Parts: sequence; C-alpha cells; structure tokens
Amino acid sequence: MFTRRSLFRKLDSCILTKIRRSSKNVCDPCEATPPPPCPPCPPCPPRSPPPVPPFFCYPRTVYDVKFIYVNDQIPTTTLRDFVDRASQICFFTELFRGFAVTLGHIFKEPATINYPFEKGPLSPRFRGEHALRRYPSGEERCIACKLCEAVCPALAITIDAEERADGSRRATRYDIDLTKCIFCGYCQEACPVDAIVEGPNFEYSKETHEELLYNKEILLTNGDRWEVEIASNVRDSHLYR
Repeated sequence: MFTRRSLFRKLDSCILTKIRRSSKNVCDPCEATPPPPCPPCPPCPPRSPPPVPPFFCYPRTVYDVKFIYVNDQIPTTTLRDFVDRASQICFFTELFRGFAVTLGHIFKEPATINYPFEKGPLSPRFRGEHALRRYPSGEERCIACKLCEAVCPALAITIDAEERADGSRRATRYDIDLTKCIFCGYCQEACPVDAIVEGPNFEYSKETHEELLYNKEILLTNGDRWEVEIASNVRDSHLYR
C-alpha cells in the first residue's frame, strides 16, 4: 500500500514529466520571428463642435426680439396720423362712430325672432318631451318588450305588462321619470315599433317634481297631440337610424 507521502511524490513526478514534455514543443521566444508592423492609422476627422441646444437661439433680451405687426397696416408717425389719433382721444370721434353704427341698425330688419309668438325651426332629430304613439286605427304601438327599459342608462323607465285575451302583449304601466332622463334617445332607437319617441315639444317646464313623473296616460296624450310632427320627423330621420 502507498503511504500519503509516497503518493504525493508520485504525483509531483508525473506533473514535472508533463511539463517537460510540453516545454519541448514550445518555440523559444528568441528564435521566433517578430510580427509584421501594423499599417499606419488613417488621420482622424476634424472634431465638430457640440450641438447647440435650441433655447440658445432664443432672444436673450428685449432688444433682440423682432416684433411682427398683426394689423393690416403698421402704425405710422406722420403728422396726419398723429393728428387723427389725437382727435380720436380728445374729441371722442370713436364714440360718435359707434352711435352712427347703432343708428344705422335701427332702420334695418332685426335678426332676432319675437319668441314665444315666433319660433325657429327644429331639427327632425330633436329630442324633446317623450310621447307614446298609436297606430292609425287607435291601437297602442307599445308591445311591452321592455327593450327601452333595459337600454335606458339612467334607469328612468318602468314598465309592467300583461297578456290580453286575444294573446297580444300590452303595457299596463309605462312610467318615465324625466328628472332622471338624460335625453340620450336610446329608448327611441331600441323600440322595434316606434312606440316611444322624443317629440318636438321643448316647452314643458314644471313647478314641482311630481309633475315630471310621466305615466302611460300622459305619454299617450303627448303622442296624440304631436302625432303629425312626430310622424314627419321619423320619416325624415330614417336615414340616420
């Protein structure tokens, strides 16, 4: 058996033998040929100055600013212009010019209308007071599908329905809280039979909150009152629906 000391000696002799063998294959640095010299480097390009930040181009003082007149004519300092401006200040000529303009418009036709006796035109897509329509036979159009109640973003519509003896479905309760309504027109767009519409009436101001809680009877009354205008508006706005 090998002892520890004899084992270390054997390992050292093996390492020395490998080093000697490898040193025989290495060329002597004195006998090796020197490498060829490197080619000369190209001349360096001229160094450009660092870029100037844009804020250095701004005028530094008031005297460096170039003013641009936005008026039609640059004010001059001739004697005539000086006298004209002085007369405007001393004799209030601009005030009299304003009076002349006012006097000239007195004899012209006014551009305003005499409301409420005169009213301007309304768009066919105007969204005013709500109304429930009927068929020409007098039958209610609403079939209580509750699409308008489902699509209303303000939850202002409440509908109760029942089935009639002939199997048709009609609404027994149709309430709209106009204090919640945002007049988006979604109820009119969702209705498959054009029952609920927003009519052309915009003069329905009330004094109490309860008067803005519309039930089915009020809505049908509005529909009967504005049926001619509503039918015309629906016909004219069908291209946008």
